[in-house]
Amino acid sequence: MRLAVLVSGTGTILDAMAADGLSIALVIADRPCPAFDRAIAHGIPAAVFRRESFGDNFDRVGYTEKITGELEKQKIDLVAMAGFGTVLEKPIYGRFAGRILNTHPSLLPAFPGWHPVEDALVRGVRVTGCTIHVAEPEVDAGPILAQEAVPVFLGDDVATLHERIKEVERRLYVKTIRQFVEKSLAEEAAK
Repeated sequence: MRLAVLVSGTGTILDAMAADGLSIALVIADRPCPAFDRAIAHGIPAAVFRRESFGDNFDRVGYTEKITGELEKQKIDLVAMAGFGTVLEKPIYGRFAGRILNTHPSLLPAFPGWHPVEDALVRGVRVTGCTIHVAEPEVDAGPILAQEAVPVFLGDDVATLHERIKEVERRLYVKTIRQFVEKSLAEEAAK
């Protein structure tokens, strides 16, 4: 099963995937970022599909079609978003229905959106965590594949709490991708 990873940030999840031996066929970044550099360092084919505009001028559907086209060209079977900062539109979800995974730093459905760690701290929760789910057009929706709780400690700030969540995320995401691939291959073999 050919795996592509979509990135925007530091690339620590990508490092965890590569270190665990996941076979990654392609990395796509939406901007120049350390994750792109890490892909190159790991010898993984990588491309930057730079966003040219933001806000109301951004052609989200057109941008999504470009990424979807590259994934199809590279014969990708499974897409894993790993800190990918651009919300994609329906074309990718039509082409890769049920085969786009995402990780989110909260126990969904709690705290969806862009600031879940900050939101957890503002709400004063004692437990938050990480969710791995099948991505759908609605942000942070879709069937949940795995979750793990992370305690919130007195004195935590966004950085300290987020780092503890990332430690869980790096391990849980790799494990969940492996399970997803194994289940998919078993289902294919049973047909």
